[in-house]
Amino acid sequence: MIRSFTVLLVITAFAGAPAAQSTPDALARALQQRYQSVRDFSASFTHSYRGGVLRTQTTERGTVAVKKPGLMRWIYTNPEKKEFVSDGKKIYSYLPQDMQVIVSDVPPADQAATPALFLAGKGDISRDFTAASAESSVLGAVGLKLTPRRSEPDYEYLIVALDPSTLQIRALTTRDRQGGDSTLTFSDMKENRGLSDKEFVFRIPRGVDVITDGTRN
Repeated sequence: MIRSFTVLLVITAFAGAPAAQSTPDALARALQQRYQSVRDFSASFTHSYRGGVLRTQTTERGTVAVKKPGLMRWIYTNPEKKEFVSDGKKIYSYLPQDMQVIVSDVPPADQAATPALFLAGKGDISRDFTAASAESSVLGAVGLKLTPRRSEPDYEYLIVALDPSTLQIRALTTRDRQGGDSTLTFSDMKENRGLSDKEFVFRIPRGVDVITDGTRN
């Protein structure tokens, strides 16, 4: 589940041809232009996972807030509470049931092709991915398959479901190296609200184990 935190999306206002009339490369460029106009956003999400080595199937729900560059807070509320926060320098993975916080460094910008970090303003679609058409997981949306130009250990490719008239992302599916599909479906999305940096400060709870670089502190 911590790895799935490194899997995510893109957003905001693009003026141009409808997505359904664009080639995959043109659509990717349009998405990049739209995404660059987004300073921050928040949304509710449903996170489902199917397949993989163990042939598992799970569904989780929560909320997300993102502010560029590099700030994120993912709060899972159902069925298990979890929290993943990036303050731009460190990533905190808080698992209340395990009484554990895992702390890792945010990768440098030139190493940040993972979807979650791209979402936080540390990537470029045309530079980091090749684009192709794909079936959408959302009825009425347009599917865009993005395959990383540099081999990624956690996933093979992404499929982004886009509103054909606005290019707002409706869902994001990631195919992992074990053959599993992780899908984030978004709702109630709000953009450019002027989110405060304070919303992305993580305070380590008392009594939890803190693990940094695989070492307990």
